Amino acid sequence: MATWMKWLRDRLPAGGGLRDEDWAGRHRLLTVLLAVIMAALIVFGVLQGDEHTPALLLTVGLTLPCLVAASLLRSRRVRAVFVALGYTVACAGFVSLAHGLTEAHFTFFIAVAALALYRDWAPFGAFLIATVLHHGVFGTLVSDHTYDHDEAMAHPLVWALLHGAAVLLAAGFQIVSWRLTEVEEDRARDNLDESQAQLSVAFDQTPVPMAMFSPEGVVLRTNAAYREWLRLPDELPAGFALADLPLTPVEAGEESMLGLLTASREPMTITRQYRRDTGELIWVQVHGTSLHDRNDELRLIFVHCFDVTATRDHEAELRYQVRHDALTGLLSRKAFEHDLAILLTESPEPVSVVYLDVDRFKSINDGSGHHTGDDVLRALAARLTQVVPAGALIARLGGDEFIVALPGPAGIGLRVGNSILACLAEPLALGTAERIGLPVSLSIGVTTAFGPSTADEVVLAADTAMYAAKRAGGNRLHVYTDDLRVPVQERIAAEARLRRALAADPRWTLPLWFQPMVSTVTGRVIGAEALVRMRTEEGTVLGPGQFIGAAEETGLIVPLGAHVLRSAVEHLVHWSDRLGYVSVNVSPRQLAEPDFVPMVAALLAEYPYLDPSRLVLEITETALISSTVDVSERLTMLKQLGVRVALDDFGTGYSSLTWLESLPADVVKLDRSFVAGLAEDDRKSSIISAVLWLARSLGMSTVAEGVEEIADWEALRAAGCPAVQGYFFSKPLPAPEFDRLLAAGTTVADVVNASFGGVHLNETTGSALAG
Repeated sequence: MATWMKWLRDRLPAGGGLRDEDWAGRHRLLTVLLAVIMAALIVFGVLQGDEHTPALLLTVGLTLPCLVAASLLRSRRVRAVFVALGYTVACAGFVSLAHGLTEAHFTFFIAVAALALYRDWAPFGAFLIATVLHHGVFGTLVSDHTYDHDEAMAHPLVWALLHGAAVLLAAGFQIVSWRLTEVEEDRARDNLDESQAQLSVAFDQTPVPMAMFSPEGVVLRTNAAYREWLRLPDELPAGFALADLPLTPVEAGEESMLGLLTASREPMTITRQYRRDTGELIWVQVHGTSLHDRNDELRLIFVHCFDVTATRDHEAELRYQVRHDALTGLLSRKAFEHDLAILLTESPEPVSVVYLDVDRFKSINDGSGHHTGDDVLRALAARLTQVVPAGALIARLGGDEFIVALPGPAGIGLRVGNSILACLAEPLALGTAERIGLPVSLSIGVTTAFGPSTADEVVLAADTAMYAAKRAGGNRLHVYTDDLRVPVQERIAAEARLRRALAADPRWTLPLWFQPMVSTVTGRVIGAEALVRMRTEEGTVLGPGQFIGAAEETGLIVPLGAHVLRSAVEHLVHWSDRLGYVSVNVSPRQLAEPDFVPMVAALLAEYPYLDPSRLVLEITETALISSTVDVSERLTMLKQLGVRVALDDFGTGYSSLTWLESLPADVVKLDRSFVAGLAEDDRKSSIISAVLWLARSLGMSTVAEGVEEIADWEALRAAGCPAVQGYFFSKPLPAPEFDRLLAAGTTVADVVNASFGGVHLNETTGSALAG
């Protein structure tokens, strides 16, 4: 029996699901409501007349003690039981004052619903027992004040039990509802506890520093990573706040992070620099979220922090690398152009730009190696930094070109340029153990922007002045004037024309002219030099001096040379047995191209019946000196294809005899400077005789260039020169005219008979791809 009672008691609700403050609120409501009901019953009883006075007094007399007990006692359950008894007395009094009206009995069911607020079986049980006793006792003693029908008056105990059963059922369903609610609440509480435990573990164990702060900045909770990051103790003292953290903002004037997070309703990310108590500077990225309650009041601020110092340092390093030259540490071209544009816009004074280029830097690289070249650039950058005024922009534009920009009076650029030239009077100390001093000179161009100008315009002007200084011999300074822009514009126009000509049909836009080479033995044409011309859109034919320079500077000499070589071979094939050979000039840039020899081989393969020795490639001494490849090896490869090699402009260099001996050449072309006036100059005659003897001894043929006088022709014949080329016989001719010259079989005798000797024309021949 005791076991059964314990089982039943364990399953009855006991109000345990209510917190004290919640239960107190409900109890206060039911107690006040009971007092109000008692007052209403007094009014109702007075209105019923004197005959109900005893019932009214009894009701009030029993209800009042219940109210007192419900207010003063300490036990929650006992106080609830007295409230239940009070409601029972009130309901019974109302039934008595209403003469047992059946509808008045409904108040007992209303009371059941009201007592359900306690969610406890004890007040329900007390109410149920008191209700049955009232119906049974009062139904027997004063049945007319308890029931209003005869059946109940006749059998009051039966109706008391029936009424009690109804109340019991109503109470039972309430109890079942409470119990189910308690079970659900227990389950929800367990789930909540589990979720809170999981969140607690996630918060405490995550490697990301996290913390919670009150709106006032008090530290409410931190995880282990946060405490380790800031070297905080596991237990923080009471009232520990943000101001107590061992971090101090570097920018003191910034709005406080707490203020920003408090004012924002959306999550925020703030990155700032702080100083630790050790003096170390760190960058911290804080992600903060403000948590508000249902009343929209800020309850706490949740933050997680990232130490992004390494990332910020890396970003700063990348920005530095983007803005600075890796070799010298000076500004890069892009950074200089950006800063110069700002300087030109914002400076109230004129802006001077000094453009510098190292003279003969290629010789340093080729002669001493690229490491030495890099040392020169670094040493030069260091010296520029010492000479140029503080605050100036200094950059390396690339290669061996530097640039300086600074605001100030009009003459400041000239003074800085001269100071740079003066500082280089002392050789540069390179970064070697021996501290070798290397003499270095510069070509410097200076310009000054007095009004609104773009960075490109100013740099171009300084660059133009620098090239003027370099063309004047280098190691000097040139100030930009408008007159310098004319040759620059001409070079730009020449480049544009050449590009258009190459893009069109080069056979029409870049035709070949041919200058005959004549045998001194037979007087007949034995070969020709192919010389390129340009035909403009208007039909004007331009000489090589108007576009070859632009071709050399821009690299267009490579496709132009390929066209000349192909066209020359095509004409040679066309003239077949009427012409012995065609010579074609090869520029230094062409010779240095790695695919030049394969290109020549592929071209010859297209004409298998052409004797390769009929193609002569002319190489100038300039090409030999300036080439970056092994010239001897490259020429040997060409000769293996069967073509012949001619050493052009022989005698104009410093080591002509050395080249003659060491290179695998087949033909030597004597420069016009040795030929002109040969008949009247015994020294020239002796030199040419010596060269002819040396060439013959080396198995080479010789061609004399620039022959214009019949006397020189006769002197060369007498000296034994095999062939000549010059205006004495013919100037360069377009292909159709040259074709007619071959068809006519013109000889030197024909030219002499036509009084050619009295005509003096003056066009330079023999330059690269030119004539």
